[in-house]
Amino acid sequence: MARYLGIAAALAATGALAITPEQMISAPRRSVASPNPSGKLALISTSQYSFEEESTSSVWQLLDLATGELTDSKWNATEVSEVVFLPGTETGILYINATNEQTPGGVSLWVGDVLKPAEGTLVASLDAPFSGLKVAKTSSGNLHFLVNSLAYQNGTAFNPELVPTPPHTGRLYENVYTRHWDKWLTKERYAVFGGSLLANSSYSLAHSGLRNLLQGIKFTATRPESPVQPFGGSGDYDISPDGSVFSFLSKAPHLNKANYTASYIYLGAFDGSEVATAFNGPESEVFKAGHQGASGQPTFSPDSSKLAYVQQDGDYYESDRWKLYTLDISSSSSKLSTSNWKGVVPKFDRSVASIHWAPNGESLFITAEDYAIERAFHIPLSADESFIPKNLTSVSSVSGLSVLPDSSLLVSANSIWSSRDYYILSGNGTQNVLFSSTKADEELAGLGPHTFSEIFYDGSLPDFDQQLHALVVKPSNFVQNKTYPLAYIIHGGPQGSNGNLWSTRWNFQVWADQGYIVVAPNPTGSTGFGQYLTDAIQGNWGGNPYDDVVLGWEYVKKNLAFADTKNGICAGASYGGYMTNWIQGHDLGNEFKALVTHDGLVNTLASWSSEELWFMRHDYNGTIGDEYTTYDKYNPMNHIANWSTPQFVVHNTLDYRLAESDGLELFNILQAKGIPSRFLNFPNENHHVLKPANSLFWHQEIFNWINHYAHGEKFDEVPIGE
Repeated sequence: MARYLGIAAALAATGALAITPEQMISAPRRSVASPNPSGKLALISTSQYSFEEESTSSVWQLLDLATGELTDSKWNATEVSEVVFLPGTETGILYINATNEQTPGGVSLWVGDVLKPAEGTLVASLDAPFSGLKVAKTSSGNLHFLVNSLAYQNGTAFNPELVPTPPHTGRLYENVYTRHWDKWLTKERYAVFGGSLLANSSYSLAHSGLRNLLQGIKFTATRPESPVQPFGGSGDYDISPDGSVFSFLSKAPHLNKANYTASYIYLGAFDGSEVATAFNGPESEVFKAGHQGASGQPTFSPDSSKLAYVQQDGDYYESDRWKLYTLDISSSSSKLSTSNWKGVVPKFDRSVASIHWAPNGESLFITAEDYAIERAFHIPLSADESFIPKNLTSVSSVSGLSVLPDSSLLVSANSIWSSRDYYILSGNGTQNVLFSSTKADEELAGLGPHTFSEIFYDGSLPDFDQQLHALVVKPSNFVQNKTYPLAYIIHGGPQGSNGNLWSTRWNFQVWADQGYIVVAPNPTGSTGFGQYLTDAIQGNWGGNPYDDVVLGWEYVKKNLAFADTKNGICAGASYGGYMTNWIQGHDLGNEFKALVTHDGLVNTLASWSSEELWFMRHDYNGTIGDEYTTYDKYNPMNHIANWSTPQFVVHNTLDYRLAESDGLELFNILQAKGIPSRFLNFPNENHHVLKPANSLFWHQEIFNWINHYAHGEKFDEVPIGE
């Protein structure tokens, strides 16, 4: 750490503006803003890590949507883990306290007023670590709420603190899909639970308690589970505003999760009169129309009469286009029925990322990635099939969106230069900026869009009628007529993008402020530029994507006089790590002084150690049992003879999508060939490095590596020897 504190001090002494890894990691991290029903204020959770204290502090804050004033709410953020505003109130809230005095490992549910922290009322003691709170108010005044938790096979909630330790540590499986992301599978599965708080008894929990809403669903291959792991949360389920109907997402019950991505959306009556059923499952109108892939984001309309959602067509392709749909919901004699299912803006060649209803229920606001920026769009339900929505938002990316009562938008945004901005977007397009982290946080002082630009260049796909795109980020202390080594950063995915986003993992400004020109290309396979470019990487990992990366590098060499390509480095994670390994064995590898690969594939056949077998089936055009031309054609291991560039390898123990043995294999071969190389492993990290101290060490050692080769700086003595 001393090495980087010294750099920061030197930069401060010269008056240069720069952000160091420590500043980036320890800067406040703010949630998206959650407005109250009247749209006058919003609740925000903020956390901040201290390297001195080696701990994270958290606070709930209130944002005044008229003045932009941000104040601490006085709520104890170490105890209050979740807060939702109560419908029909100004400042009433329902919140989860992360402790339960009666049951270790349980939580408690409280009703209160966001402006009166000392006056909360305990309304329910819950015997498991429930989370993901959502609430609706019924016509009788009762509160119907949803939460989720792991559950036993019999449907009851699972509390790990009450489970006795077994006498052995063995895990026994008889079906494929033994582990996922960073966890080995157990017998428990996540489930959505519903409960009622009775208005006529001070909102005490109804005697029926919580009901597992997934119980009774039949399956043949995959047990129902919601939220869908590992990244699912409360966005995987919803409750209608009148509290009568719930909806949730679950994987296809007749397909194995290792081989298929398909999932369906289930609807059920909150009163439990019938088992929830999937309206887009097999034999449905939706399924027969060819929409058989993953589903998501079930979202009820304000009057509870409609549901909007997204779905992909392919049943084993995670990056198919997310298409938008709506359907009508009606109930008679406690029997739910759906009708008028239809696609919305089918010609809009972007994947819908989030859904938000207008207050009158006659239109939708959505977000979608478009040219490396997450943007907001407005879609009238009356629009015809040819309608293409127009972008509403600015050059920063939307990370959260709320529609206020007057149909203006409360936007939570971020960008390469700002970790969080809040602004209100009016119907006429006017933006009223309420807050910017670059003005509030000393760690980010001086950052701004002046370091950011974009370039466009011709790619290699013959039928792609657009130019390819790349981000360019200069050092904060950039000097005209001076050159800086190129840091060429390849994105993961492979169906992903290098976007105008703030990141605490691959922060382009932090890399640039080590004294580099960061260029982050979006080659074949990238998202946000139309589905054709995304799909074209299938069976083509080292083909057009590599050609595009080369073309991007050649454009930089020819056109960006301030970028020193002779002393440049290349880095990437996940698919970007694969591409870096592929580059190592090809001509472009000789153009870099050093390489960095983070959790990247080096042996395509070893990809079968993964848990997501559908991924290889799709991207490599078949299974190991088939004629695996694609596996062999684009295997970096087949080009070992050409390896020569110094390479830093990161691979983490808990990365189950790309097993750490792949990184060890890469490092061992580099060492055997006498190529300067280092290997970094975190035993307690998965595909990402998330723990603050680990993240700092990750940055320190990678920057020490590239700065040695690009800037001629001295190596440290950290690595473990024989």
